[in-house]
Amino acid sequence: MNISPDKTLLDYFYHWEATTPDNIYLRQPFGDTFKDFTWKETGQQARSLATYLLSLNLPPKSNVGLVSKNCAEWLIADFAIMMAGHVSVPFYATLTHTQINQVLTHSGCEVLFVGKLDDWAGMKSGIPENVKCISFPTYNPDAAHVQWNDILKNYAPLKTNYLPDLEDVFTIIYTSGTTGNPKGVMLKYSAMSNGIYQTRDIAQLNYPNSRFFSYLPLCHIAERNIIEAAAVTIGGTIYFAETLESFAKNLADAKPTHFLAVPRIWTKFQLGILAKMPEKKLNTLLKIPIVSSLVKKKIRQGLGLDKAIVILTGAAPMPNSLIVWFRKLGIVIQEAYGMTENLGAVCMMPKNNIKDGTVGKLYPGMEVKISPENGEILTRSKWNMVGYYKEPTLTAETIDADNWIHTGDVGELDTENYLKITGRVKEMYKTSKGEYVAPAQIEFGFADNNFIEQICVAGGNLPQPIALIVLSDLGKATDKQVVRESLETTLKTLNPHLKSYERVQRLIVLREPWTVENNKMTPTLKIKRNVIEKEFATKLEGWYEKSEIVVWE
Repeated sequence: MNISPDKTLLDYFYHWEATTPDNIYLRQPFGDTFKDFTWKETGQQARSLATYLLSLNLPPKSNVGLVSKNCAEWLIADFAIMMAGHVSVPFYATLTHTQINQVLTHSGCEVLFVGKLDDWAGMKSGIPENVKCISFPTYNPDAAHVQWNDILKNYAPLKTNYLPDLEDVFTIIYTSGTTGNPKGVMLKYSAMSNGIYQTRDIAQLNYPNSRFFSYLPLCHIAERNIIEAAAVTIGGTIYFAETLESFAKNLADAKPTHFLAVPRIWTKFQLGILAKMPEKKLNTLLKIPIVSSLVKKKIRQGLGLDKAIVILTGAAPMPNSLIVWFRKLGIVIQEAYGMTENLGAVCMMPKNNIKDGTVGKLYPGMEVKISPENGEILTRSKWNMVGYYKEPTLTAETIDADNWIHTGDVGELDTENYLKITGRVKEMYKTSKGEYVAPAQIEFGFADNNFIEQICVAGGNLPQPIALIVLSDLGKATDKQVVRESLETTLKTLNPHLKSYERVQRLIVLREPWTVENNKMTPTLKIKRNVIEKEFATKLEGWYEKSEIVVWE
């Protein structure tokens, strides 16, 4: 099927449902077996759910919520919402009862699909009383809800192929909220259609028998693009991760042709490889021609990436040194950059024309300019968001009168349209000396130290920055003196390359890791800098005054 800017995701779905009904679309693992959903079966379930939604007589284009970890039913529910002419509003599966209450109330959803969750008992008290809940089957459905399987039994599949207008809003995606309350980004069908169309070549959306592996939150724009939109556009098969513990096995079973991982996942992959083969031994083997090929092949197979033709990273900054490290193993990671407000589609690194230090080349149809006032990156395209739901003031602050989105990122654009990110406008802080520091760029300087898993450079109102560090499993298992010496060496190597006011004065090794559960990371594994800085604000000055370079909490 030809990819066109005039086709919606439903157009593509109806095509595969009609022309390849018996092909497997979704593969849901349960231990060593899979429950497979063909295009026909997926369509039948989605159509019955759509019939049920229509029976509720909601106003046309009502917001319908969806909260679940990734699974086959997530996508079936999403297509059912579209088929019923409503707007899908997905939420992160890790929200607390207070957080789910805030976004459900703000979005005005009267219906909520409830799926695969770790703590529904803790979340359910946040569901407003007027919201009708529909439980997915299999994943501990709540008996008080309308049951998925009952709907399939009692409501006939929708016979007509509902086709929305391209200018209709098809989803509202709430941002992960690194600062303040999440904002509801409204995206039109035409935004996704144009985005897929303009990225079809570089993303290789013409590859036969494509396979995708879904494990990052489907309510995030990156997973929505790379998994849901890309797979339905080309009729690919989607595999899911069952649990965190089965992740490696599920990935090896899937052998995806298209794969996306956030930087923290790539760091964990690296540490896993080094745990089996120390860096020195690995480097030695990679210098031996025949052995080098075997080692690279074994590592790719071990990760489940031996069939991958597009290997991506995104959602957070990726240290260039980590990209280069994987490249020497024959794993070419293409960085992509964007934000929910521009469909996550600003630029991507071409596989055969890599320019290290940048996040890739602008997609066709994407305009970028750099603000002369503060170096902020501004973007404009046919896949701009409509605005923030119910937030006209915030919308006006983000999209200007000429339709430029103000990204909040600081960067540079070269003559070949490669984009470089140098910081965040709001993350830059002023030292007590009156100089502005961009912490993310300093943090990249620690990327080569495998004893470090997480880092946050802080120090507003201090003369010099300090770095808060969480050790990797390798670092925790290594003698403290060895770790200390390694951290000091990294710092002595890095500081001379920084401006005098950027040089890090102290390294603070913290006891507790930063996780989604303790609210120090977003669901897409970006650190919540403001939360971390607030927690340790009263200790920063005391740590700064210590005499040693490395301080253990």
